[in-house]
Amino acid sequence: MDKRNALRAGAVTATVTLMMLLSSPAMALTRDDGDDPGSGLSVAQTLGLYVLLPIAAFVIIGGLAAMPYGNKDKKK
Repeated sequence: MDKRNALRAGAVTATVTLMMLLSSPAMALTRDDGDDPGSGLSVAQTLGLYVLLPIAAFVIIGGLAAMPYGNKDKKK
């Protein structure tokens, strides 16, 4: 990679980082009209929703996809 491309990549990275820092979620502290958040999730609910449920879906879909290739008797 030549110096010009490295400089361009650095400039893009710096610009994106600056834009991300300037658009911080501090504005999320003010409530909007009609904003009605519900109660938070417990640790068990969070783990079940974001860890166990995707793993279970992966296992079920993988099992259904592998069913046609399961036990086939090899006749000679």
